[in-house]
Amino acid sequence: MNKVYICLLGGCLLLSTGCDVQSQAQLGNILKQFPSTANPSTTEIALGIKQALELGTAAGADKLAAKDGFLGNMAIRIAFPEEAQKVEKTLRTLGLGSLADNVVTSLNRAAEDAAKEAKPIFTAAIKQMTLTDATNILLGNSDAATNYFKRVTTAQLMEKFKPVVANSLNKVGATKYWTDAATKYNTLPLVKSVNPDLSEYVAQKALEGMFIQIAQEELQIRNNINARSTTLLQKVFGYADRNK
Repeated sequence: MNKVYICLLGGCLLLSTGCDVQSQAQLGNILKQFPSTANPSTTEIALGIKQALELGTAAGADKLAAKDGFLGNMAIRIAFPEEAQKVEKTLRTLGLGSLADNVVTSLNRAAEDAAKEAKPIFTAAIKQMTLTDATNILLGNSDAATNYFKRVTTAQLMEKFKPVVANSLNKVGATKYWTDAATKYNTLPLVKSVNPDLSEYVAQKALEGMFIQIAQEELQIRNNINARSTTLLQKVFGYADRNK
């Protein structure tokens, strides 16, 4: 006996008979385009948030760890330390812009190296997330996930970043470039010698840049429906959309 399936989608009435397998398959494909309006369980919320954050933090870390991840992103590009910006200005005035450029490039390369260490720390933070954490993130402000990561990963990230940055500064020549720049500047008459702690400075800037990138990834998953690449993400964030 044939069965008749009736579904209202966008004001259109669709009929499919039980004996028409192809029509049923087409109907199923159409239905997939419409997210479920059923509320997710607390377990689904936790799984959905963790899935979203795993995707977002991995994407963010990979972008920053790539060549020019910091240098090519003006929102997080690392400049001379504030107390040394007069050094950069003076060098450029004296026609030594290439030396200043070498310093800036090497600082950003060190931050890109440090970003490679972030992913496992974020992964560990996601695994320890509670049901309450997940629900608060889902229904919280647009930066709720970023603030969660700031709270639980900042100390670990800084601890991990510092030695990587220190090694990288030597590897990419930043220490030499800075020594050359500072030496040149400090020989000028009537200037105050400068010698900032580059490792501490770059590690801090790398951390700030990482959280800026994570915040962008969080906004993407919250605001861009197309970024919800799985049925679970569609269900969980669709629920969040309805409860804004």
